[in-house]
Amino acid sequence: MKTSSGRRRGAEARAGGAREPGVEAGAGAGARGSGSSSSAARAAASARQARHSTPRARLMRPRDRRAPPGPGARRGPFKRRPAPAATRKQRPHCPGSGRRAAAGWAKMPLPVQVFNLQQPASSVSGSGGAESQDRMRGGPAPSAAAAAVADLYRAPLSSRSDVFLPGTAGDFSLSASLSACTLLYEGAVEPMQIDVDPQEDPQNAPDVNYVVENPTLDLEQYAASYSGLMRIERLQFIADHCPPLRVEALKMALSFVQRTFNVDMYEEIHRKLSEATRELQNAPDAIPESGVEPPPLDTAWVEATRKKALLKLEKLDTDLKNYKGNSIKESIRRGHDDLGDHYLDCGDLSNALKCYSRARDYCTSAKHVINMCLNVIKVSVYLQNWSHVLSYVSKAESTPEIAEQRGERDSQTQAILTKLKCAAGLAELAARKYKQAAKCFLLASFDHCDFPELLSPSNVAVYGGLCALATFDRQELQRNVISSSSFKLFLELEPQVRDIIFKFYESKYASCLKMLDEMKDNLLLDMYLAPHVRTLYTQIRNRALIQYFSPYVSADMRKMAMAFNTTVAALEDELTQLILEGLINARIDSHSKILYARDVDQRSTTFEKSLLMGKEFQRRAKAMILRAAVLRNQIHVKSPPREGSQGELTPANSQSRMSTNM
Repeated sequence: MKTSSGRRRGAEARAGGAREPGVEAGAGAGARGSGSSSSAARAAASARQARHSTPRARLMRPRDRRAPPGPGARRGPFKRRPAPAATRKQRPHCPGSGRRAAAGWAKMPLPVQVFNLQQPASSVSGSGGAESQDRMRGGPAPSAAAAAVADLYRAPLSSRSDVFLPGTAGDFSLSASLSACTLLYEGAVEPMQIDVDPQEDPQNAPDVNYVVENPTLDLEQYAASYSGLMRIERLQFIADHCPPLRVEALKMALSFVQRTFNVDMYEEIHRKLSEATRELQNAPDAIPESGVEPPPLDTAWVEATRKKALLKLEKLDTDLKNYKGNSIKESIRRGHDDLGDHYLDCGDLSNALKCYSRARDYCTSAKHVINMCLNVIKVSVYLQNWSHVLSYVSKAESTPEIAEQRGERDSQTQAILTKLKCAAGLAELAARKYKQAAKCFLLASFDHCDFPELLSPSNVAVYGGLCALATFDRQELQRNVISSSSFKLFLELEPQVRDIIFKFYESKYASCLKMLDEMKDNLLLDMYLAPHVRTLYTQIRNRALIQYFSPYVSADMRKMAMAFNTTVAALEDELTQLILEGLINARIDSHSKILYARDVDQRSTTFEKSLLMGKEFQRRAKAMILRAAVLRNQIHVKSPPREGSQGELTPANSQSRMSTNM
């Protein structure tokens, strides 16, 4: 029939269109007529294999691999005549287009990253040498494997760009109409994946590479004020920043760490002690001493301690499982606390924090909650996780046992509150909130300050005194520090800080600043205060300059420089900075070296303030009259209905809307 013959001709045309370029149309027609010609099939297979072996054929899309039919081949009624082979444009190979392309990129077997080439909108060609390496930002020249990946898995850059990559590794030629094109190579760095740390203020950035040469610190008395891990960490900090005390501090830390299960810290301290002893012996001015040799590494203690720690861990873990099986909350809470104490003794702070935090679910009283919070705060201070510290301080303060006692507190509550305030003060100090830190330290009770795991009463005096000097004005300093009966007891432990505060309050700034410089070396050996010493000293000096000039209309900068024990040029620079920051309202006569306060007309300023107050009173009076009129006429404004709800117009609503529109 006519219809079946048409279908047959279309199928024959499609079969002819799929024949390989090396097979003639007549041979293809004979193969279709016989249906079993083996020679034609072998010829087609060999031609197909030859076509796939050429580099150019690998870059062709699968839909472009059909050869044009021969002159005598038939075409179906819906088949377009293909373009001549000479005018057809070869396209780079890609896994597909649209959804297929996305799926193809997702299934790429080799890891590749993105390279950016910032080139003008013109053809670019490179030879894979130094010139091509300079074009690539963020990585080295492509390797052979990377070039092969880019050759096999190439996708079109855009609808207007054409790419041809030969198979030779390292060589490429690129012709694109885009100003920025993207290549894929192995080992490159994606620009969006690079996180650049923000630049910190150089004045506030802590100096961690400083060295203290002239300390006046009694190391034994200093170490006796602390216990546990805090003692070892503070001794290590002194050893890192003070070469004269390095060997002594490391020896003391080594003896203290042997009382714990912290084997890793023992080995680290012994290594540092060996290096410090070797440096001391190799020094040109070294004095031969008998005690210079470090103690040998006690391997027997290391092995025995590790076994003991493992056995104790297994025992505590077994006990905790038994407690959970019995479902007794008090025993489970105690088991978590014991496990956290053991991890802390071993130096595993992260696991100790987890165990202490898990005890929260098994607390049955406010006392248990406070104990859990104190344990978490202690470990968080060791980890210097200050946000965690403040969070658990607020949780402990919100418990009924502390929050409800506003008047007289018992001794135990005062001790807990002092620990919380000291921990909060450390966190505020680390966050550079010096005024809040001073307020926290000033609330500590001297009679109940017993927290050697974190800080000593002397630390409270130094931290609170310096932060108060840097941030409090004269009235606050006199009311909260000098006249404070509780903080006076802390200051008795640090007479130097007490004298500095009194000298500052008496406006004896030269002696005050001199005493501050004398104790600077010891402050730099405090692991929590050292990053803030420079900032605190700068703020104290600026506040002294402001208070010195505040009662004067003009001041001689020569006398002012003598009062602050500095030169006139340095004082002029400091005053210029304070004027630019708006802290001093004055002008400098650089020729006469006189500082003049800005002449402010107090009379006109008072009149301006009075007029502003009158206008504000008038505005408020009009608002009150308008409100009274609205209430008298019963004018109510309904809020608009919510989205998606159709409000009905009731008589009350209509009346209110009418009254509103009137």
